[in-house]
Amino acid sequence: MMEEVVITALFSVGFNVVMFIPAFIMRTDKLTDISYALTFLAVGIFGFLRSERPFGHALLLTVIILWSVRLGGFLYMRILRMKTDRRFDGMRDKFFKFLGFWILQGLTVPMVLVASVIYFGVGNPTVSVSSLVGLLILLCGLCIEAIADQQKFRFSGDLANKDKWIESGIWSISRHPNYLGEIMVWFGVYLFVASSLEGIHLLVGAFSPIYIAGLLIFVSGIPLLEKSADQKWGSDKKYQEYKKRTPVLIPFLKTK
Repeated sequence: MMEEVVITALFSVGFNVVMFIPAFIMRTDKLTDISYALTFLAVGIFGFLRSERPFGHALLLTVIILWSVRLGGFLYMRILRMKTDRRFDGMRDKFFKFLGFWILQGLTVPMVLVASVIYFGVGNPTVSVSSLVGLLILLCGLCIEAIADQQKFRFSGDLANKDKWIESGIWSISRHPNYLGEIMVWFGVYLFVASSLEGIHLLVGAFSPIYIAGLLIFVSGIPLLEKSADQKWGSDKKYQEYKKRTPVLIPFLKTK
């Protein structure tokens, strides 16, 4: 079954190399910005088509499609407003540096989807009580993530909110509700597939939610945004009050 993970990784990298070509030629950030979601969509469909396609596989594919379309649609609306993505400045016109981004992304997606890839290789998966609990968690996470992104998108689109931080809506109970939703999605996916996995596959599959949670909580997610926010508004008493009353991630859980 680990062979499926390798095959999927090669497919994912190949898919990203194909997308890299028009993105580099046209120097456009539109394709680059939504490519992450498109890769999840492509990898999910690839895994499903290689499976025996029982009900559990179809249900998981539906979840991956919902997540991918929601994220891709949001990112596309955002890049239409932004025109360009500053993350790719100094990269989009450098062939090998830009290609490196696409290859890295091609390797990252199957790591996040590793539990799903292994599950697609299970011939007769079970849909247990824990699977239903996982499905509920991931759907809640998807809703939280969607609501958070939409609220911030509308907030930042209002000129009256220029140079302000958002502390309304779901952002009033968590400083990073979109990340909370993201972690819930992949923890829910793992719980959904876990009852059909055994031994080493169960352990390898756990890499998915651990990787996402670790990345967002300790590496490139919350730490970078918190640092940026402190640089912008750290001396503002109202922002200091917002930080004191609003948990970093989990609502109603008081943390520094």
